[in-house]
Amino acid sequence: MASTFMGLETARRGLTTQQSALYTVGHNISNANTLGYTRQRVNMQATGALPYPGLNSGTGVGQLGTGVEAGSVQRIRDKFLDVQYRQENTKLGYWGTKSDAISQMEDVLSEPSEYGLNESFDQFYQSLQDLSTNSSSSSARKVVLQRAAQLADSFNYLSTQLTQIQGNLKSEIINQTDEVNSIIKQIGELNAQIARIEPNGYLSNDLYDARDVLIDQLSEFFPLEVSYTSTGGNALPISEGTATIKINGVVVVDGKQVSQLQAVDSAGAELINDGNYVASNGFVVSAAVNVETIDTATLDYSAGTAISANSLANGSGKMAGLIHSYGYKDASNNDVGVYPKMLQDLDKLASEFIKTFNNIHTQGFTLATDSSPSINGGEFFTGTSAKDISVSSLMTENSIAASSSAGEEGNGSLAILLSNIKSLSFDGASQTMKLADGTDITVNVGNLDGASPQTFYSGLIAQLGTDGQQANRMVSNATTIQLSVENNRSAVSSVSLDEEMTDMIKFQQAYNASARMITSIDEILDKIINGMGRVGL
Repeated sequence: MASTFMGLETARRGLTTQQSALYTVGHNISNANTLGYTRQRVNMQATGALPYPGLNSGTGVGQLGTGVEAGSVQRIRDKFLDVQYRQENTKLGYWGTKSDAISQMEDVLSEPSEYGLNESFDQFYQSLQDLSTNSSSSSARKVVLQRAAQLADSFNYLSTQLTQIQGNLKSEIINQTDEVNSIIKQIGELNAQIARIEPNGYLSNDLYDARDVLIDQLSEFFPLEVSYTSTGGNALPISEGTATIKINGVVVVDGKQVSQLQAVDSAGAELINDGNYVASNGFVVSAAVNVETIDTATLDYSAGTAISANSLANGSGKMAGLIHSYGYKDASNNDVGVYPKMLQDLDKLASEFIKTFNNIHTQGFTLATDSSPSINGGEFFTGTSAKDISVSSLMTENSIAASSSAGEEGNGSLAILLSNIKSLSFDGASQTMKLADGTDITVNVGNLDGASPQTFYSGLIAQLGTDGQQANRMVSNATTIQLSVENNRSAVSSVSLDEEMTDMIKFQQAYNASARMITSIDEILDKIINGMGRVGL
């Protein structure tokens, strides 16, 4: 028969194992509100059975159970849900950033409104209409100059504000690159700690959680490829190993070896916050160094691998969203991006408007005064872009060429033609136009792809609205999907207090039963030791 004392050891194992399970339940409950914490469970397993005592059973298959033991404390985590979450987090990072950039642009352009560029055009054209009916009026001429200055100021304001926001985006690219480097470094440090712990047969669950939180954060900036490498030694089969992370196919973390990113411009130089626009060319990844020496190492970017701006597709994370908003060079070496495109279009609008308006104005005649005769008008606007457009410093009330003929004080024919620019098709061709007095003049019209200045501008606003709507829709979609995946992930990995309370009662009762088993065996032993062989006493 089996040893009487064997039952004590079996019950003792039950006590210690259920106690470990209770401690793990307590750890889960304590971390129910800890960010990134993954619930844990004790993997219980039966200890090796013993052959039943007998003459021929010394080497036979074990039949007599010896109890239970706590094999390992394992995280409950679904890697597939992690991959899904990070993919949606990458998309949300991109579209959220782009939506914010477009929203800031919409605030600056402020259309439709009574203070926007469109309204400035209307007021300027109206002042020319008023001048055409009373071309010798000093007050009407003053209003034309004032409205022209307001129109130029509107162009200047839009250009300045958009350029300033573009500069902020550049600063954000630099700052967020530092944030990415910090996350990469921290992941490498956790890999180093895990590599020291796992070969000894332990699971570093809390380190795994910290690393997963950092990988989740990094996925907001770039699309990631994450794989794991065993640390060897006596590492358990369920240990995760060290993480290897790739960004756009470029390895940035490989165990303890990490690289850092440097934002670069189109010339390959480091992107610096100097207030000037230089197209981004993405990032250069430094040669890998041991994370334990990174604070004293000199990083070599010349031997690194590039992550070019052109390789960052739509939806490729926050950094791609910043670059696509700030501006970069396409395959044809053209500046592209949300802000470069709008600034280029505003410059084109201002330039073509200036050329056309001046071309017409110089064919008119000024107002004659006692001190000066009526002569051909000069250039009304100066500058070549939205940034530098202004009313010529030589332009005065009397030098506004409102007349189609010299010396005709009440002739406002040219002022009418100037106001009609509002509906003029800017197709880049020379056009013959008939004045109100029947005179024909030839005008070299600017090129706005056949649109009038205001129609061209309205097209820019409409496209901006469409882009903003698309970005907001994509943010909404990515948020919804990410929330769904996060709920699924939480259902698997997060702590449920109800479930933990149920487990606590289950393990407590098992502990009590093991304790009662010890008491029962104690009574048996007491009867054997103190009661047997005492018949008749």
